[in-house]
Amino acid sequence: MKRFFITLSYNGKNYCGWQIQPNAISVQQTLQDSLSTIMRQKIDIVGAGRTDSGVHARNMIAHFDWEGENVDTQDLSVKLNGFLPKDISIHVIEEVVPEAHARFSALARTYTYCITSLKDPFLHEYKYRVSFTPDIELMNYLCSILLETEDFTSFSKLHTDVKTNICNVRYARWEKVGDDYIFTIQADRFLRNMVRSIVGTLLQAGRGRMNEDEFRQIIEAKDRRAAGESVPAHALFLEMVEYPEDIWI
Repeated sequence: MKRFFITLSYNGKNYCGWQIQPNAISVQQTLQDSLSTIMRQKIDIVGAGRTDSGVHARNMIAHFDWEGENVDTQDLSVKLNGFLPKDISIHVIEEVVPEAHARFSALARTYTYCITSLKDPFLHEYKYRVSFTPDIELMNYLCSILLETEDFTSFSKLHTDVKTNICNVRYARWEKVGDDYIFTIQADRFLRNMVRSIVGTLLQAGRGRMNEDEFRQIIEAKDRRAAGESVPAHALFLEMVEYPEDIWI
């Protein structure tokens, strides 16, 4: 049995998210059905994690197992790209060691969220427009508090099936690029809705509606109702998933 990692990008606009859902179109289901058709047998796909409805990915990782003859990974990539809809793109398919796992072997995941003060009819589907100038210095100071935090219950969607809300956030920072403000966050794992609720809460502080003490109280409350509203999904991108070097063949 051989295991392969697929690196892909997708525009999440037309999907209910990554994970297969009843009565809805997901990225996982679309990729799985296409691969099964090409390989002429049922293939199960396992992703590095879940992205919510409407969220995009520049570099999602998924794995599948194959027991048949040797796979020409370059040829398979070309065939998949020809079969998949235009909003899903395969970058590369690579063989990995059999014990490598797209989700459990991942060391870190990086997301970005883009807000803008500019009204742009060509980019509004990928940026969240705000009508104020955010205090980026304060928001970055509050980001430093996230690096000290372990329990992110206040930023997690309620009633999820995870066993723990402990996450190790390794990097969190805002940068101003022209008319845009780009938030980048990296952690070993993320909870459902976590990035969008963090961004929404930081933006409350960025418009003068929250101070450091109030931000700390939100974290300590361990209650989603204490945090700010989640920002829309359309400006959130999964940028990268990192793995140990020794999993690649």
